[in-house]
Amino acid sequence: MTETPITLIPADEANRRLLANVHPHDWQNPTARGRYNLVVLGAGTAGLVAAAGAAGMGARVALVERHLMGGDCLNVGCVPSKAIIRSGHAAHAVTEAPTFGVRLSGEIEVDFAAVMGRMRDVRAEISPNDSARRFTDHYGVDVFFGAARFTGRDRIEVAGQELEFASAVIATGARAAVPPIPGLSESGFLTNHTVFDLTEQPRRLAVIGGGPIGCELAQTFARLGSEVTVIEMMDQFLAREDSDAAELLRASMERDGIDIRLSTRLEKVGGFGGSKELSLMGPGGETKLEVDEIFVGVGRTPNIEDLDLETAGVAYDRTGVLVDDHLQTSNPKIYGSGDVCLSAKFTHVADFASRAVIQNALFPGPMKKFSKINLAWATYTDPEIAHVGLNEDEARKRGLEVETITIPMTDVDRALAEGDTEGFFKIHVHPKKGTIHGATFVCRRAGDLISEVTTAMHAGLSLGDMAGVIHPYPTVADAVRRAADQFNRRKLTPLVSGILKRWFVWTR
Repeated sequence: MTETPITLIPADEANRRLLANVHPHDWQNPTARGRYNLVVLGAGTAGLVAAAGAAGMGARVALVERHLMGGDCLNVGCVPSKAIIRSGHAAHAVTEAPTFGVRLSGEIEVDFAAVMGRMRDVRAEISPNDSARRFTDHYGVDVFFGAARFTGRDRIEVAGQELEFASAVIATGARAAVPPIPGLSESGFLTNHTVFDLTEQPRRLAVIGGGPIGCELAQTFARLGSEVTVIEMMDQFLAREDSDAAELLRASMERDGIDIRLSTRLEKVGGFGGSKELSLMGPGGETKLEVDEIFVGVGRTPNIEDLDLETAGVAYDRTGVLVDDHLQTSNPKIYGSGDVCLSAKFTHVADFASRAVIQNALFPGPMKKFSKINLAWATYTDPEIAHVGLNEDEARKRGLEVETITIPMTDVDRALAEGDTEGFFKIHVHPKKGTIHGATFVCRRAGDLISEVTTAMHAGLSLGDMAGVIHPYPTVADAVRRAADQFNRRKLTPLVSGILKRWFVWTR
């Protein structure tokens, strides 16, 4: 056990169920069983996948966690955020109902405590999947709670025991970065690690950072009734996304009543305990903003402190543990996976990185390269934005020939029927071969739809090949088939067109 008992806020029944699974108060660490095939540091997504996968193949595995199993994804990331986003969607759907001929009477009330209570119930319901007992009883993994540190190139110490290993994986994740803004720490602020502890809704909320989590929570809190201001230093949201997609999101958020301040930075924060005064510097000069809470979402800091990486011969810098394309560190016995070493800090990326680590660490033969993964991601705003592969500029910078085909949602019958015409499907391909370089969906459920393109890229299918895939009618995914048909029509050169015309005249 760790020295300090773990507590969760609020101490309700749902959080007690969660804690009983992901860090049981009565847990007794096992006695180390000789040399482990794999020792995994961190029980977030990357660590859990590595431990379960290796143990499932018969390896002797030890899994070490100093806080909560499930990591950010279960406890302070994907699961709780999507649960409250769903509540935001429900509140917004009520306001849209008259558009569809549904008349409402009376005041619409959001019960914020109930929203957060549902989130905690969902989190507790999912937690058995990541529980300590499941990993011991089902997978046969030795689960140790405590802070780990390397004591050599092939061993670590945790809770008074030394674990020797043939291979190890550092999967300790990352935490919210806190910018050095005068007065911010003194005034108090929220991050993804604390925002889900709220039981009372902030009336006025400032969101610092227009990345995925900032945009998702800004829109959700606005739809639940908070007055929200987003402050972003860049001139667009979501710097990695298609600029057209970012602009559509900006328009949607403004319709939700969000005050958006682009090209603006937070200079300092004043006021302590009550309302907070933010000094902002933007295109029009300095302005003041009073809020009740500040949410900071400006990046991630790797969890590498106190691991004694130097003792293990593992190189690192401020971005985290340094790994090669095989996810191997400077110590060939030790690998990295997930947010502690990857720039793409997504749950599904951590998952697939650990699958590569299992093969590379435990089995001889050719090693898997992380760069071969077709990387997709989604931002769960309304509309959702989902992307895979390269955008057009990235493809051109790599010297690739590229043609972009865009299908607006106004051309998709299902989108028209449902009144969800805001968005598009954009795909970047080789102009002759149809090789897919990347794609972006902007629409509701874009995160679900992008997987069709990701699968095609993984299978080596061209856009022309996808014209032969039958899509049920009407579905939003039909946008993919429309793009494929459009590509095939463009391949019909004047010469081929002339030959075909002569053929049809001759056969009449």
